[in-house]
Order: sequence, then C-alpha cells, then structure tokens
Amino acid sequence: MLKIGDYEFSSRLLLGTGKYPNFDVQKKAVEVSKADILTFSVRRMNIFEAGQPNFLEKIDVENYTLLPNTAGAKTAEEAVRTAKLAKASGLCDMIKVEVIGDQKTLLPDPIETLKAAEMLLEEGFIVLPYTSDDVLLAKRLEELGCHAIMPGASPIGSGQGIVNPLNLHFIIEQSTVPVIVDAGIGTPSDAAIAMEMGADGVLLNTAVSSAGDPVKMAEAMKMAIEAGRLGYEAGRIPKKSYATASSPTEGLSVLE
Repeated sequence: MLKIGDYEFSSRLLLGTGKYPNFDVQKKAVEVSKADILTFSVRRMNIFEAGQPNFLEKIDVENYTLLPNTAGAKTAEEAVRTAKLAKASGLCDMIKVEVIGDQKTLLPDPIETLKAAEMLLEEGFIVLPYTSDDVLLAKRLEELGCHAIMPGASPIGSGQGIVNPLNLHFIIEQSTVPVIVDAGIGTPSDAAIAMEMGADGVLLNTAVSSAGDPVKMAEAMKMAIEAGRLGYEAGRIPKKSYATASSPTEGLSVLE
C-alpha cells in the first residue's frame, strides 16, 4: 500500500494524462494501467470552461485521485497561485510542485522549488515536489515536511531511464517519506529497476502516451512496477564473482 499524507493507494503507478493521440486512447490506457492517481497540468486544463474538451470528460474521475501539477511555473509564487487555483476548483488538496528553471533541459529550479514547497505546506497542501536527483535537496524538502519526494530519473520526456542510480539510491536510503521516481522513464525495465531499488512508486507520462501502442505500454508499465516491487520485497541474491551450483554437490556417487 502506497501512503501519501492521509491518502492510501493500491497502485504504485502514477500516470500522466498529457500528449495522448486522442481521448479514447487515453481512457483505455488509464483503465489498463490500474493507476489510482492521475496527474495533469492545471495550466493546460480548461477548469472553468465547460464547453472546452478535457480529459475528465472521458474518465470516471470518481475512481481516481487527481494530482494537479504546477507545470509552467518559473517561480515559487507562480507555483503557489496555480496550486491555489486547483484547490479552489475542488480538484484535490494534493499538489505536485513543478518549477522549471531551464527550458532546454526542463530541470527544476532547486531554490524556487524549496520556496514553493515551504509556502504550500504553510497553506495546508499535501506537497509532492518534483526535483533533480540532488540528494541534499531531497533531504531539505523532507525536513520541510513534504509528503513525498519525486526525483527525476533523467530529463522529462527523454526516455533515458535512470542515469544516476547512485544518487537515486542515496535518496531512497535516507528518506522516510515515499520516493516516487518521476521523469525520464522510457521502458518497463526502467520502471522495474526503479522499484527494485526501493522506490515507492513511479510517475510517468511520455513513455506511455508517446509509445507506438499506448494501451499496451500502460499495461506493461503496470506489470513492471508490480514485478519490481515484489522483487524488492523478496530481496535479491548477492552478486558473486564465481558460479554457484544450483544443485548440491555433496553426497553424489562417483560414476565409473
């Protein structure tokens, strides 16, 4: 069970809702993923215009927890305004804080992210900050009171997978709140590796929405995350330099 703030979730897959070919494909992908949490950019959603299409039209939102994000914000103040807009719309008191500092790499601004998280915590939000794989920044965000840490595996939408496993390992090892790997996942094996390392969940979007078959990829990601978590809980065997026989060699009769 994944616990974030006062919420509990059966699925450890958090699914983004952007960039799908159409709403029907999006709906099917969401359904087969079995995700409990759907994330979306508040700025790209027509919250107050009933006549405008949005993904909520095709999805029974009663079955999901919506996780608005502050994508597009460049300052802490922008992120806070966006979060308040989402909350005022009755969407959720849980917010993914995203403050981008560089438009080429789409890496988050660590200073503004820290400021936004602090401000939103004071406002009573359940705060999930998107960060780089900076170990000390993750620690500071947890010390502030953030309810989960969301380090990127690699740049958003790059599909490079986990480029710095050592830092991700350190973040997971030190954290007492959930660590959700966010951004850069490209394949089911990437997601499984993150879970085998001890991550509590994986948030992804492009890997599914831009796949050749988003519906099949959504199902593949679901299974990979489940398998990775089971593998982590089971405990892998230690690596050895030499072979170890899988059958006992003691007590075997000698054939002449």
